[in-house]
Amino acid sequence: MASPSFAMFIFLLVSTGCAASIYALVSFQMLQFAIGSSEFAVGVLMGTFIGGVGLGSVALPSVISARHHPLRVFALLQLGIGILAILTLSVMPYASGPYLAAICVLPPALLMGAVLPITARWAGVSGAGSCYAANLVGAAIGCLLAGFYLLRFYDVAVATYVASAISAAAASASIGLYLRQPGTHSETFHGVESPHPPKKESGAIVYAAIALSGLCAMGAAVVWNRSLSLVLGGSVFTFSIVAAVFLFGLGIGSGIGSVLARRSIESRRDMAFCQTLLTAAIAWAAYALANSIPYWPIDPILSESTWITAHVDLSRCMWAILPATILWGASFPLALAADRRPPFNRVYAANAAGAAVGVLAVGAQFTQQALIGLSAVAALLLLAPRVKLMGATVLLAAIFALSVPAVPDGLVANGRFLSRNIGLRDPQTREPFVANILYVGNGTNASVAVSQLPSGYRNFHVNGRVEFSNQPQDVRVRSMLGHLSSLYHPRPRSVLVVGFGSGITAGTFTLHPSIQKIVISESEPLIPQAASQHFGSENYNVLQDRRVEVVYDNPRHYILTTQEKFDVITSGATHPWVKGAAALYTREYLEVARQHLNPGGVISQWLPLHETSMEAVKSQVATFFEVFPNGTIWGNDIDTGVGYDIMLLGKNGATAIDLGDIYKRLNNPDHLRVAESIQGIGFRSVAELFATYSGRGPDLLPWLRDAEINRDRNLRLQYLAGMAMNVYQNQTIYNSLIAHRRFPDGLFIGSAAVEQVLRSLIR
Repeated sequence: MASPSFAMFIFLLVSTGCAASIYALVSFQMLQFAIGSSEFAVGVLMGTFIGGVGLGSVALPSVISARHHPLRVFALLQLGIGILAILTLSVMPYASGPYLAAICVLPPALLMGAVLPITARWAGVSGAGSCYAANLVGAAIGCLLAGFYLLRFYDVAVATYVASAISAAAASASIGLYLRQPGTHSETFHGVESPHPPKKESGAIVYAAIALSGLCAMGAAVVWNRSLSLVLGGSVFTFSIVAAVFLFGLGIGSGIGSVLARRSIESRRDMAFCQTLLTAAIAWAAYALANSIPYWPIDPILSESTWITAHVDLSRCMWAILPATILWGASFPLALAADRRPPFNRVYAANAAGAAVGVLAVGAQFTQQALIGLSAVAALLLLAPRVKLMGATVLLAAIFALSVPAVPDGLVANGRFLSRNIGLRDPQTREPFVANILYVGNGTNASVAVSQLPSGYRNFHVNGRVEFSNQPQDVRVRSMLGHLSSLYHPRPRSVLVVGFGSGITAGTFTLHPSIQKIVISESEPLIPQAASQHFGSENYNVLQDRRVEVVYDNPRHYILTTQEKFDVITSGATHPWVKGAAALYTREYLEVARQHLNPGGVISQWLPLHETSMEAVKSQVATFFEVFPNGTIWGNDIDTGVGYDIMLLGKNGATAIDLGDIYKRLNNPDHLRVAESIQGIGFRSVAELFATYSGRGPDLLPWLRDAEINRDRNLRLQYLAGMAMNVYQNQTIYNSLIAHRRFPDGLFIGSAAVEQVLRSLIR
């Protein structure tokens, strides 16, 4: 029976695990500004964090004397973690590059690593498993608390202060426990240690096995997070749900493993069975994520409630990954019992070291097959020399590894809409509406697909969503970004394109004769390659133009570090609900972009009106107008006024648009291709192009009165948009916007006749 003091301490570990998760999510959110959200950058960060935990578990307990009561040391560690987290909050914005940024998370990670080994001095080896389980359950709670509440309604500062307060409260409670029993210093506080000592050589085997277990667990977490992002949609809420389920499974498994470890005299054998069962559990997860969950008859747009969607997503995550996480969780206390060698930190450090390597996992099918093989190796190490059991393990691992399916092409293309699209039929012929997938590729940071519809139009998919197509409305808005930006500037010479996308916007710039240099910043090398292959005619084969330079870097990181200035900066970034995308819509980012504009420079930004909400669109527009108060909005509508998407246009200087000069330029022979392109996207004249005007900053102040500004500290946009990723209110949003539109006196300069035509067209 656990004592009241131990039960209280378990509660403290739940709370400190919650605080640790909040710290981690805050760090990941802040560091994406310095290092981006690429797989490499996140891998470096996670590797550093987990490696720091492992290093702290070895280094700090070795220098902290056992004479100091563990409850006092625990309290000091919690105070130190809280203080370092607040200091990191101040230092992190100045980090530049993945390695310097990763150093920021190292100090608190070192202290976090020491918590459980110090705890084991008081709870004993058998009690340490229960402590580990409690800490993991708390971490799962922290993921949900931070992702769905603290960061959604507040910002990184408030979230950090809340976590620091939890750490401080845990420190105070720990001191209270210590004062209640000042003479207690037991190495076996909870449970009874096994009377069966291990063999001398067993320690290294257990360390190797638990290291492989940690490697497989973290490798699977990386692979499954990417697969689940396809199935559920890659929003910030998806990330929180997946992390919470993973940690919760580890916590439940650790609790089960702790019970087994106290009752069994064959913990090493039991751990081997867990590793053997993992070969089946990993194969099950691979099957569920590829051949089961994507085909569940779920239509995401049937419900606009985020909570209903989150409930369904939580169920799907648990269905796929909970069995494996429970087994990994159970392996840890069993490893402690199998080793039975103080100090506890050797097993913990080996597990963390393996996990630090696991963050480098890439791919899906081959990686999961490798994880099955490594789990089998861990089992074989522990089963030796039981030949029959070893043979059965090898056979099972081979069968399950060969059964791992590849990620379906349809999932890469359609993501969360796969099952819905399978059931679609042509409204006239009633024939199945099935797109033909022409291309699938897995890049470093994204999975890419190209599909062709029965109508002949092609879609470009990134991570399970359609980013663009060659349908008229998509080509139109991408071309408008280039043409309006170039014509707004009297003589543009240099351009920065944020994100390659379809290449249509960048290709449009190549038509303007004054432009001498076009820099494209793109984080995924596969996107320009695939887009050029399948959309070359639409993007004017932009990569073959000698003026074009492609920089493979996170766009935000590039613009923060480059010394160049440009006449035009344009962005067609992805939907803001996609995790990491909101960093390209913050006030701070726009201020940096403005600093990289030459005098009279122009900036343009695409905004979708679908898969979003009124609040999210207002936030994007208001944030843009905070930096460019006289900015303007231009609409892309279809079917005589149905809102599709919009673009924002700002200028570093006088905002008047000289229509006379624009007419003169377009009548020159060197602008013939520009004029043809404008006509090709449906505008018969310059007046029709500029009649897409939909509003400007001063006129929209009443509409934006309640808008929230998207800042680096809160990334409010990714939460507002994430709550509406399955909402289609584009017409309502567009009507609300243009209700405030009036003819912009002083914006257009031209003859009275041209102005009269423009007034008529805008009406």
